[in-house]
Amino acid sequence: MTFSISAKQIGEKLRIIPTIWDGRKSILEMKDADYPHWKQMEWIGFYFQFLCEKHLSGFMEIPGPKYGNTRFDGFKDIPWDFKAHAMNTSSHQIIVNDSEATANGIKDYGMVGLILALGKVLYNDESRTFQRWHEELKGGLSKYSDERKKRGAWSRLRKVSFYLQQISFIKITDDTLVKCGSFQRDFRNANGSPRREKILLDLEKIDEELVYVIEF
Repeated sequence: MTFSISAKQIGEKLRIIPTIWDGRKSILEMKDADYPHWKQMEWIGFYFQFLCEKHLSGFMEIPGPKYGNTRFDGFKDIPWDFKAHAMNTSSHQIIVNDSEATANGIKDYGMVGLILALGKVLYNDESRTFQRWHEELKGGLSKYSDERKKRGAWSRLRKVSFYLQQISFIKITDDTLVKCGSFQRDFRNANGSPRREKILLDLEKIDEELVYVIEF
């Protein structure tokens, strides 16, 4: 089955997902469903993954194949990943997946796929009302946030809502990897071990990779 046919079939399943994602409602929806990632700060990406799993379960294999410690989000003819990205931002680069796992997926299936939700985000107010609400819901500051606060490090404004405008279906092949950058190259964890290198996909450089788009 060709990539475009698979993309259209998956797209039909995702046409019915909500287009306005309120942060509080989305997080509570994930929490009530016992979804393990409801505490994550970058809730938009996890909420899209939650929606994909909800609407695609039974149609595609979820989760997908595993390479080393990296598992793809789903499998339908090829391995797929689910991502969300803000359009109203200065950066159009997306951290996709482990470079080695992606290369192995391409080796086994000829390509891997990316299902990318694109939309506009609204950020937290300066008093960080949404951030405080989320931290209280989680039962207080996470260890990461507590350590950041002790260091006096800068805290990003949180995304409080997302307005879905399109879902793009992107195929990643060996040719794509050639023009992609990488993220975390030469980075190390706190214990000194090297971090896994990840693919950095520049949306402004993809052309033939963008195969199918759903607009809302």
